[in-house]
Amino acid sequence: MVLGTASHVGKSILTAALCRIFMRSGRRVAPFKAQNMSLNSAATVDGLEIGRAQALQAEAAGIFATADMNPILLKPESDSSCQVIVQGRIWKKLSAGEYHTNRVQELFPIVVESYCRLAEKYELVIMEGAGSPAEINLKDVSAGHLGAARAPGAGAHTRLRDQQVSRRFEAAHPRHY
Repeated sequence: MVLGTASHVGKSILTAALCRIFMRSGRRVAPFKAQNMSLNSAATVDGLEIGRAQALQAEAAGIFATADMNPILLKPESDSSCQVIVQGRIWKKLSAGEYHTNRVQELFPIVVESYCRLAEKYELVIMEGAGSPAEINLKDVSAGHLGAARAPGAGAHTRLRDQQVSRRFEAAHPRHY
């Protein structure tokens, strides 16, 4: 997982560089960013919308970009609301408060499923954090950095809070538990 001290400190470029380095060394690699806030989006080959940085990272990895590489895209519409794109499609327009309330319960399982699909298909998944893991006020509701690290096989030693989802992925990925 590529983490940084804040937004705009080079995580996306480093992730792209790592994708290119591992691709050139012969490994099948894919980028993954659970949640991205950006007005700069790109279309996947199947017409879905993801963050531009993840499309660039996929290109660096020598693969086509998919919605699984950026399952949640937040497109700001004002200082306090955004359009939420889930799996490449418009989901809802939410205020910041509504998003923080909804994202763990409704969206985190989607993030985990996206990561697991990539992990099944690629030898290596380079996970990029969102913002900074030092934002302790978001620790319990984060889908963008350490929250995403709870996905099976993501290199973290924590388990998913949702035990039903956890058991399903344990069966699919027994080597990670």
